[in-house]
Amino acid sequence: MLHGVWRSSSISSSPRLLLKLVIHRKQRPCPALLFLTNCFSSKTTMSGKKRKASAAAAAEKEPSTKQRKVAEEKERAGGWLQSLVQEQRSEKKEMKFNEKRLRIVSDAEKIKQGSEGVLYWMLRDHRVQDNWALIHAQGLAAKENLPLHVCVCVSVPKSQLSTLRHYSFMLKGLEEVAEECNHLNIQFHLLRGAAGEVLPGFVSDHSFGAVVTDFSPLRERLQWLEDVKKGLPKEIPLIQVDAHNIVPCWVASPKLEYSARTIRGKITKLLPEFLTAFPVVEKHPYTAARTAKPIDWDKTLASLDIDRTVGEPEWAKPGTKAGMAMLESFIDVRLNMFGTQRNDPNAVALSQLSPWIRFGHLSAQRVSLQVQRSGKNAGQSISAFIEELVVRRELTDNFCFYNKKYDSVEGAKEWAQKTLKDHAEDKRPYLYTREQLEKAKTHDKLWNAAQYQMVSEGKMHGFLRMYWAKKILEWTSSPEEALSIALYLNDRYELDGQDPNGFVGCMWSICGIHDQGWAERPVFGKIRYMNYKGCLRKFNVAQFEREHCPKNL
Repeated sequence: MLHGVWRSSSISSSPRLLLKLVIHRKQRPCPALLFLTNCFSSKTTMSGKKRKASAAAAAEKEPSTKQRKVAEEKERAGGWLQSLVQEQRSEKKEMKFNEKRLRIVSDAEKIKQGSEGVLYWMLRDHRVQDNWALIHAQGLAAKENLPLHVCVCVSVPKSQLSTLRHYSFMLKGLEEVAEECNHLNIQFHLLRGAAGEVLPGFVSDHSFGAVVTDFSPLRERLQWLEDVKKGLPKEIPLIQVDAHNIVPCWVASPKLEYSARTIRGKITKLLPEFLTAFPVVEKHPYTAARTAKPIDWDKTLASLDIDRTVGEPEWAKPGTKAGMAMLESFIDVRLNMFGTQRNDPNAVALSQLSPWIRFGHLSAQRVSLQVQRSGKNAGQSISAFIEELVVRRELTDNFCFYNKKYDSVEGAKEWAQKTLKDHAEDKRPYLYTREQLEKAKTHDKLWNAAQYQMVSEGKMHGFLRMYWAKKILEWTSSPEEALSIALYLNDRYELDGQDPNGFVGCMWSICGIHDQGWAERPVFGKIRYMNYKGCLRKFNVAQFEREHCPKNL
């Protein structure tokens, strides 16, 4: 399971459907799907005799075991993935930008003549390479012979969700971005304040001729976009590029999708067009007359009014380099186990990539390309992983973009709202306050262990996220309270929190979105039920409790 995706393989539709849809339409599948097709077809169409003959012929051509081991050790030396990606980038410099990835937010469409630069307002995707928004911004600037600038606006809401865990990860990742921009002759600016208040004046002061930004479906960031649009001079175009999804959100579907089943075919049909290699962000040929102010990153972090009791986890180092190292370890160590063991919280089988994807340090498109290219001996795992990385993850952006009540019971389907209302007065077996849940003070040792791991490490296994949220529904006085508490805990402690994946995960568990009605029972109504006995059948619960639940709980 992609760490952060709230799904069980027993719940997911088969990823073989992605392959069937492409084959049925007689389209040329993209590399990832072509590889998956080969995985399945090799298992189902080759007779026993042919398989033996083919294996014998291949054995004659294959190097010896010793030669293979030497080659593998050489290839898999630490940092091999970064070297491979650099090689791939050098081969793909002429890749073109697909205009379907952008939408013009402003009335103005063309860059203002006589301007002194182009600005990329980095919002969600905090990386230089593999960033379609920055690629487009550089293309605009180069075409007009203008310098290129990048800026990030840092504003801290007064909220318990504003923690050291999140802001440290973000700023340390941006420090890496700034360093890379400097090497590429791109000016990087860190602005303090809300985007709507500081960005329009910054654009006017620097005489920028266009502003490019990336895409987020969350209401706060959409409001920032609207505020900037209103504040910008009318002749300055504001261009939004979906650099987060493989298939741009507004291209994948023009409406709210009911489930993975209804969006899977739409995404699959478009993958051959959008799942491509990236053009390279190169050293910019035009130098800015005005350079960016130097940034003291330690001083900046120390100055933020944030909750420092929620500390930085040791397992996740911020930045694209660390994200690539985690991807490399996934391909080398865990990918082979993903297909069969991803629902076992005791197994080391997940990608653990969700924090880097959430903060934009890694591109999901890059992850998809490298997993299908480098993990060639893990066919079953690759198909399951791509289903979660592409279909399930992009479904969450669809939900948040087209459903303005994505964090409310009112955002659920009518059947779910009705069944939750019908059972709102049902007697709960236990009732806990938010404080008790936050401190893992329940009767359920498994739940306590999962909660404690989230608080202390900033992560929770995907299978346990579902169980965890459903128990909150069972142990609180109403669905509304349950959803509020689940979102609060997820967004405060999960390193990948405050993201569409988290909103949809809680809404799926508590409000039944992207799901169907099940047998009716107390409290849950027709919402899918999970219990402790079910976990006992899935994995070694006692082992997980011993490893993650402190004795003093």
